[in-house]
Amino acid sequence: MTNPSSNTQSNAQGSFGAMLQQARKTKQVSLEDAAAELFILKRHLQALENEDFTVLPQAAFARGFAINYAKFLGLDPVRIASSFDAAYPNELKSRSPSNIQSPLRPMGTLQRDTHNRIRFNPLLIIAVIGVIILAIFLFRMVSNASKENTEQPVSTGEDISAVEQAQGAAINTDATGVGASGSALNLGGDPSTAPATLDVKLTDAAVVSITDASGSSLINGSQAAGDYQLSGMPPFNVQIDNINNVSLMLNQKAVALNSYANGSQASFELAP
Repeated sequence: MTNPSSNTQSNAQGSFGAMLQQARKTKQVSLEDAAAELFILKRHLQALENEDFTVLPQAAFARGFAINYAKFLGLDPVRIASSFDAAYPNELKSRSPSNIQSPLRPMGTLQRDTHNRIRFNPLLIIAVIGVIILAIFLFRMVSNASKENTEQPVSTGEDISAVEQAQGAAINTDATGVGASGSALNLGGDPSTAPATLDVKLTDAAVVSITDASGSSLINGSQAAGDYQLSGMPPFNVQIDNINNVSLMLNQKAVALNSYANGSQASFELAP
């Protein structure tokens, strides 16, 4: 845990925590009011002011909190972000997201290894055998046609289509990237580093704030009823003031907001 004396010395030197605290006191805003306005936990705002990084979530989210807090207080977010990066301890930068206590931890989606599962998938082996048999059959058909010296060119349009269909069956993924065995196929590397889409549907007015891992605010504040499609780098920080008016989908997959609810509000981190 960060030494309080070191926090005091850091604040005295004009660190980002001291700037945030001074700006809040100048605006005469309490931590409770700031937390309610930003949908950020009070203890996280206090940790930012004290530069107590052990209380904060992983670096990407903590940096996003600092940027949003700076904007709320009328400070230069670029300066605050630069000071945050300089002050963040190196030993915490390598902290794995899977070790962070967050609402998504039970989902176990950040460290999923599917290579062995794909390698020994019986459906995949059967599909590969089918492709080989089909290729041999097509090769014999083409060879026989050439020997007969037919003038009509051999059309391979249907053959190619059949091969492609067989190859597609070998993977057999739907729009969510889930294979026939129900396992997520890691076709593009670590899913936490690839862009993701969020579909937000409001049946009535509600306050919705979503920030991605880069600290970019995808949507913030009171929103009217309607459909909103967002895109950014996961994981996402999500705050909703009335979950009864909101439905959320990540990469076309519904998110159970009730599992994160605290009364009618929800505040959680979301990743594919």
